[in-house]
Amino acid sequence: MKKINIKINSKEVVNNDIFIAIRGDSFDGHDFINEAIENGASLIICEKCDFDFPHIIVRDTKEYLKEYIYKNYYAFVKDISLIGLTGTNGKTTTAYFIYDLLKKFNIKCAYIGTLGFYTDKKICDLNNTTPNIIELYNILIECKNSDIKTVVMEVSSHALDMDRVYGLKYDYVIFTNLTKDHLNYHLNMQNYLNAKRKLFNMKKENGIGIVNVDDKYGKYFLDDNCITYGFNKSIYSILNYKLYLNKIIYRFKYNNKKYKVHINMPGKYNIYNSLVAIIVLKEMGYSLYSIINKFKKIDVPRGRMEIIKNSNSFIIIDYAHTPDAVNNVLKSAQQFKKRKIYTIIGCGGDRDRSKRSEMANISVNMSDYVIFTSDNPRKENLKNIINDMICNLNKNNYEICLDRKDAIRKGIDLLEKNDILFILGKGHEEYQEIDNIKYHFNDKEEVLKYIKKL
Repeated sequence: MKKINIKINSKEVVNNDIFIAIRGDSFDGHDFINEAIENGASLIICEKCDFDFPHIIVRDTKEYLKEYIYKNYYAFVKDISLIGLTGTNGKTTTAYFIYDLLKKFNIKCAYIGTLGFYTDKKICDLNNTTPNIIELYNILIECKNSDIKTVVMEVSSHALDMDRVYGLKYDYVIFTNLTKDHLNYHLNMQNYLNAKRKLFNMKKENGIGIVNVDDKYGKYFLDDNCITYGFNKSIYSILNYKLYLNKIIYRFKYNNKKYKVHINMPGKYNIYNSLVAIIVLKEMGYSLYSIINKFKKIDVPRGRMEIIKNSNSFIIIDYAHTPDAVNNVLKSAQQFKKRKIYTIIGCGGDRDRSKRSEMANISVNMSDYVIFTSDNPRKENLKNIINDMICNLNKNNYEICLDRKDAIRKGIDLLEKNDILFILGKGHEEYQEIDNIKYHFNDKEEVLKYIKKL
């Protein structure tokens, strides 16, 4: 099957495409109908018409789009086994663990999420954690044409609320956790929770839910066909663990047997992330011992607790951009602290302002010194973002350096033997978005360039 010839971005229209005029928060597709026609559209789907060109008027173009995609393309991709993950933190690492384990068992699979679209290798970046419905179905069609049997997907609360995954049915649905994030969109935690819960209504008839019962919101995802995991009473019960700067060793119990897992990635929260991957593969029919053995060679996803050795000190790059994630990342280093912990962090613009002060306070309280800098300011004034961060700080062990490249260099210059520098917030990202323009920028790249000069 060929790709879908429908576009909702007039700039992407080519000859014989159908253009659907969608009303969004920032743009109205009806304003770009003429551009779509100039670029070669053969038909316009719209809610109003003041032009002379082949068109169909519908009551709601968003509803029309999702129903059209579902009715015309779902049957082609429905046999793909879908694994969907939702939650505030842990989606990317967990999804990537599942994807990499499947590959190690020689399963043809794909990953869709924050890191992009992957099959045997990275295919492309994605504009959203979960793409829009046209892009997503196009990816699934590509997977089907390539005989890919299993797709692991991060499913964001925005995607669920906006019906980007409309019509899909999942073999496995996973809830990782729920903490404060995206409240600029959802407004409150109840709305945020309700959006996440939609994924569990999209299970196939014999689909399986996998739920973190240590999270206080986990109980809202439980039903008759759920597998639970966590330190609390659960089907897969974590017993104990040892944390190291570059690895974790932990034990869990399942069916009255105990198992030991070794993963080459730090952070207590990665116990949860890895255990979910183990559960999924077990439910797919693989033995726990074989899965655990494969985990010793698992790939670490880009920008997730990536460690760079710098002479006698360590630099750790992580995507942490919520209060809970920042707390977890910085807490993970406390027991290994031989000298000082430095942190470089900012907050994204045009996003939830309520978490900025909280993230900044966690940073100064769990670090010896902090450099507040830019993240992705987007259209918002960077100084206003920083002011939101520092307005209620209870310590003064920080400085402000608005340029992220300069902040990274300052942080590295501060390092002495056995110090740890955390660079948080952007992780794998290859850009900084300023005034709606994306400029190339990658934290790891900047670190490696600078330490090479030292």
